[in-house]
Amino acid sequence: MKVGIMSDTHDNLSAIRLAVEFFNREGVNLVLHAGDFVAPFVAKELSNLKAPLKGVFGNNDGEREGLREKLGIKDDILTLNLDGLKVVMLHGTDERVVEAFAKSQLYDIVIRGHTHKYGIQEVGRTIVVNPGEVCGYLTGIKSVALLNTTEREVRIINLKTGEILGIISL
Repeated sequence: MKVGIMSDTHDNLSAIRLAVEFFNREGVNLVLHAGDFVAPFVAKELSNLKAPLKGVFGNNDGEREGLREKLGIKDDILTLNLDGLKVVMLHGTDERVVEAFAKSQLYDIVIRGHTHKYGIQEVGRTIVVNPGEVCGYLTGIKSVALLNTTEREVRIINLKTGEILGIISL
């Protein structure tokens, strides 16, 4: 299974379009969004995904009711089983909560956003993945992550250049 991971789109429609095109080209089976959609009008671009979308709220998601209606977003924390991998996703506003999930060793993967900085970190047997920011507002880098559950691998990709910014085997 191929899973697209994104975060911090912050209403940047052209960047969202770039991410959607990338995920569709990659043939992902599911897209996970770690929060900060911001407003419900992003649903128009996200509706072009060929895979289902699951997400969590971020600290800048002010129109939660609209995001619920348009995208089905309803949680701050989401747990998933992806081909036997235990995954938890949250926006990650509170570093202590992200750290607690990682240190608990109850999950194979912790997906988080919020910092706008891409990264992959090993905490014991748990991998913490931050896909960075799709919007590119803070770092200038529009990035996403790809989780391949069959190959047991996570890659972070620069959407503009296609460069692999990080890679880890699970």
